[in-house]
Amino acid sequence: MTLNLLTAISPIDGRYRSKAEPLAEYFSEYALIRYRIRVEIEYFITLCELPLPQLSSFDKSLFPMLRSIYETFTVAGAQRVKDIESITNHDVKAVEYYIKEQLDAFSSAGKVPAGYFEPYKEFIHFGLTSQDINNTSVPLSIKEALEKVFYPQIEELISQLESYADEWKDVAMLAKTHGQPASPTRLGKEVMVFAYRLREQLNLLKSCRFTAKFGGATGNYNAHHVAYPEYDWREFGNRFVSEKLGLEREQYTTQISNYDHLGSIFDAIRRINTIIID
Repeated sequence: MTLNLLTAISPIDGRYRSKAEPLAEYFSEYALIRYRIRVEIEYFITLCELPLPQLSSFDKSLFPMLRSIYETFTVAGAQRVKDIESITNHDVKAVEYYIKEQLDAFSSAGKVPAGYFEPYKEFIHFGLTSQDINNTSVPLSIKEALEKVFYPQIEELISQLESYADEWKDVAMLAKTHGQPASPTRLGKEVMVFAYRLREQLNLLKSCRFTAKFGGATGNYNAHHVAYPEYDWREFGNRFVSEKLGLEREQYTTQISNYDHLGSIFDAIRRINTIIID
């Protein structure tokens, strides 16, 4: 059955697709794959910048070429990742193999000498577990979706309510106490109540921290430390997550994120939604 508005399982991608479509850039599987590739590429670049001994000879002028893998990523690319996944039976491993394919493609296209990437390719995903990629990609997608889609729409709603409040500031109306007629009020003031509430909760949402788990199989950088004990991998991870992804690294985790700050973000959104329903 072909996927369209009538055959979609969820109303989000069916009846309400026209309203939710801007979010596809952040929350579709295509988007998740793109974010995963972005994290993998930026991690590899940061290893080159360190540099690890085996990566010290990597030509740093090639970094823009590497970033083009995710900057120009298409739905066709995502389909290729899915095709690889049908063999690997592992979604993040498929991303790793896809990136290596793209490096080979650069060589085939004559952008770098044949075989240039061979000494470096195995450092893609070095020392990481899948959740290092997932627990950075997901909060990054949420952060950017809020900044580019959600915040502007809520700001627009608040602005519209404030405009109505000013326009109706002299419109008298009967107010109620416990559902019974009480002292009078003005329509503009009553509308302003909702603008005020939304502004308060939006500010609280914006104050939430966007954190990420990044620390190897059990959060301890075990593989990193065994391979290269001379580096401070905790400091490396903090710097990578902050400088390259714009997130904050969770300092103590298991294999996965603690998810506490995601809970704060979702609860703040829930409060905003409750006000809008009112």
